[in-house]
Amino acid sequence: MSQSKLKQVFSYQSWVHAVSGSAGSVIAMSAFYPLDTVRSRLQLEEPERRKALSTWRVLRSLIDEEGFETLYRGLVPVLESLCISNFVYFYTFHSLKALRGGGGQSALGDLLLGSLAGVVNVLTTTPCWVVNTRLKMKGLGQQHGKRANGPVASGSDVQYDGLLDGLQYIARTEGVRGLWAGAVPSLMLVINPAIQFMVYESLKRRLTAAGNAKSSPSAITFFSIGAVAKMIATVLTYPLQLVQTKLRHGNTDRSLNLPPNVDTVQMLLIILKRQGVAGLFRGLEAKLLQTVLTAALMFMAYEKIARFVTSLLLTKGGVTTVRH
Repeated sequence: MSQSKLKQVFSYQSWVHAVSGSAGSVIAMSAFYPLDTVRSRLQLEEPERRKALSTWRVLRSLIDEEGFETLYRGLVPVLESLCISNFVYFYTFHSLKALRGGGGQSALGDLLLGSLAGVVNVLTTTPCWVVNTRLKMKGLGQQHGKRANGPVASGSDVQYDGLLDGLQYIARTEGVRGLWAGAVPSLMLVINPAIQFMVYESLKRRLTAAGNAKSSPSAITFFSIGAVAKMIATVLTYPLQLVQTKLRHGNTDRSLNLPPNVDTVQMLLIILKRQGVAGLFRGLEAKLLQTVLTAALMFMAYEKIARFVTSLLLTKGGVTTVRH
């Protein structure tokens, strides 16, 4: 690796993208977090409990049954983990782009770099998301009863309230395996942000080439292409996302009667056999509503923050423009 490329990897450019991406994700998740709570409930609760309810009716039922605060349960650790996760992803993605060089950008290249960044992200941040999933579903086990096939904590069994406490507790009671529960489908799911970034970068290049080279696309343009990119990625990978959530939570869905230590493929086949194709896409409406809006707002905020920070740096030091 040449010294110039190594400097690009550790340059302020990668840091600007990473900080902008993490800040944008925190802003977006804060705005649409209740929709993520609905998505989690639909994925993890037994199908009969909220059968045929729309996203908005589930929101209303949660408020009526558990109070308004339940919509924001687990928000702080989720924002902490999201900030870390997106910092790692954006930094890795743009560092790899710097190593590749500025020329020859392509959709396939973006897909490969996005996949590699996703692998790094999963290996470093999965424990945070295990804790978050369980904190968000705290109290769910009161309706379902305790899991009968292992010591993994269900929603009502968690003995912690924060991210660091949760990491320590799971490491102590379940070991490394508990901290990285759901890592296999997560590694498969690196294709989700990879597809998202591939579509987003491709659309952005086309729009930039077709528009005025002297002016950047508008905020609503970034919002729109971010929404389209996330919608495509979510629909293509949703069954794996469903399995990932169930494995992280501890498989408390009694309607599936899961065996101990079920793996990703087994769970996919069990859901397909007992609940049909519809079971693999349970909660998709809420997931699309939440993830598309969140991703769209995140990309819009990311682009604007990155350009704002870059303009400040240019004003103060005459540094090289950040490449997008």
